[in-house]
Amino acid sequence: MIHTYYQQAGGEDAVFNQERKLLEESEFVEVLEFRNQPGLKGALQFLLSFWNPFAARKLKQKISEVQPDIIHLHNVHFAIGPIAIRVAQKAGVPVVMTLHNYRLLCPSATLLYDGDLFTNSLHAAFPWQAIRKKVYRNSHFQTFWLAFTTWFHKKLGTWQLIDRYILLTAFSKQLFSDSSFGIDPEKMVIKPNFKINAPPDICPVKRGRHFLFVGRLSTEKGIQVLLEAATLSGCELHIAGDGPLKKDVLLAAQQHTNIRLLGNLDPAGVEQAMKSCTALIFPSIWYEGMPMTILEALATGTPIIASNLGAMSAIIHHGSNGLHYKAGNAGELAEKLKEWQEMDDSRQSMYQQNAFATYLSEYTPERNKQHLIDIYKTILYAKTID
Repeated sequence: MIHTYYQQAGGEDAVFNQERKLLEESEFVEVLEFRNQPGLKGALQFLLSFWNPFAARKLKQKISEVQPDIIHLHNVHFAIGPIAIRVAQKAGVPVVMTLHNYRLLCPSATLLYDGDLFTNSLHAAFPWQAIRKKVYRNSHFQTFWLAFTTWFHKKLGTWQLIDRYILLTAFSKQLFSDSSFGIDPEKMVIKPNFKINAPPDICPVKRGRHFLFVGRLSTEKGIQVLLEAATLSGCELHIAGDGPLKKDVLLAAQQHTNIRLLGNLDPAGVEQAMKSCTALIFPSIWYEGMPMTILEALATGTPIIASNLGAMSAIIHHGSNGLHYKAGNAGELAEKLKEWQEMDDSRQSMYQQNAFATYLSEYTPERNKQHLIDIYKTILYAKTID
């Protein structure tokens, strides 16, 4: 398993570590880790991501030492780069790659620009408009270099050397299939992330009437929409997290007594907050990959009120384990909050049961592990036939 850790720990890092530990329970797993560095070292990593001979040498040595049956790539940006795929192919080792975001489709990785969805790169031969808009770190050069690296390896055929791409949702698979990136749909398979569930409480927490938001306090997470909907509805809202829009949340909490900022919570605190709220609000305005917050909610039987967009439209089933509203529409979200609070207890209980049933059927570690091993076996079997 190969992964580059981000400078600031994120969801992809957590998923990589979870999958590694899960596989180590029964399989022999070797890990090759890289870390994106700050400052001059980071700048050099970024420039070398186009073709990194140092990372290639490190991978060649690792392959020689352990003779792996298969290589599973997670994040290759930036300390490794696409050269890892070519090294593995030259060594005759099949490669699986999990696509946690949309960076291969657009340098933004989120398909979001200036608070709005930005999908112009999906069908472009080269994403010049993304470069003009400086969608990555507000930099023409950095956006161009990301785009050029992806385009160059596309022309070189590097991305076609992947034996299987793992997509997290059916929506993500469709997005890649419809794009100009050119991945063979037969090489794509859907395997979601998973959540390790804690043992059930001996004394379950009684749910309150307040709603909960957990996540980064940033524009793409729909914080402005969230605050406006809470103001319009008057519903009690607890917000857990930190980020660049913290001042906006603090100001809203000062002006409206129904809004409360909890700050950052540890995993146990998040779990308790999930179990004690009436429902989770997930107002993200971008497509998302596979939000762990949603899986955490399902694992605690917490229904979700979310924007009908991307991953949220694939995971949350309106009228069953949660409710949808039009992304970015604070008025419609406020209506859904009121609709939820007007439901009787038995109907809300039905939503809770369905949320937990969704977790059990789709997102348990056991199901995920078997799915991963089946993917590996399919590839290895195909190789033996070839």
